[in-house]
Amino acid sequence: MSLLGGFDSGRNEHRAGAPTRIPVPSLLRSLLSEHLDPGYAAAARDGRQRRRGTEWAWQLLAAVAIATVFVLAWSQARATAPGVVESRQVLAGSVSATQATTDELTEQRDTLAAEVNAERRSRLEGDAIGRRLLAELDQANFAAAATPVIGPGLTVTVTDPGMTPDLTDVSKERVEGSRQVILDRDLQLVVNSLWVAGAEAVSVGGVRIGPNVTIRQAGGGILVDNKPISSPYVILAVGPPHAMQESFDRSAGLQRLRLLETSYGVGVTVAGGDGLALPAGSVRDVNFAKQIGPN
Repeated sequence: MSLLGGFDSGRNEHRAGAPTRIPVPSLLRSLLSEHLDPGYAAAARDGRQRRRGTEWAWQLLAAVAIATVFVLAWSQARATAPGVVESRQVLAGSVSATQATTDELTEQRDTLAAEVNAERRSRLEGDAIGRRLLAELDQANFAAAATPVIGPGLTVTVTDPGMTPDLTDVSKERVEGSRQVILDRDLQLVVNSLWVAGAEAVSVGGVRIGPNVTIRQAGGGILVDNKPISSPYVILAVGPPHAMQESFDRSAGLQRLRLLETSYGVGVTVAGGDGLALPAGSVRDVNFAKQIGPN
């Protein structure tokens, strides 16, 4: 085989009956096999390297920016932490002082109310009209839960069991991470069931239930007359123990507690007893609006 002018003869030595190959130029073979000019290929490699370097630079810049943000946030948190702790301590001290003042004023109010009541009785007990007024006043005060009560009745104790995995219909009112199962509506239902069962006076967590008293949820706690109470919740009901318990056993309030007991492990006890002592409730002024001037 001989090479002539850069052409490959593309044929074998002449043999009888052997096929004859057409010569193929080497330039044509390179065009068919190498589709990209070497200069273009080198430029493409350089472009990819530059893009890769740019991407690495941007990633490094983003990492530096994120690290800077975290460092600034950490520094600010360290700088403000003492102030936050101090503010919390100041607020806690203010709440404690306000609570102490409130307790002192409440005690003074109760003392003055007792003195007024004693003076009123001493002045009205001297004649029949005065005694009738006192009887009516005592009845009104009892209905308004304004007088302490001691007598037989029922004691209902409800205890939260702790953290539960699922609370279904009450889950939306729970605070994340709290251990609360019993909610305000549960205690409201129990109190209403005791009234229906024949209770003459009721207290929840040591707070007397009266016309102006509410049981409300406040985050993870329960407020009775704006006073926080916690588990175990003790509900006292003064009235005929046997009749009340017979009616309360069939009530919706106890059925709700039994359901919570079965589903979530809530502790529920109902016991009759004598000498249950209920404090007087808060008495508030009731204001009436009236129209002044022409329509």
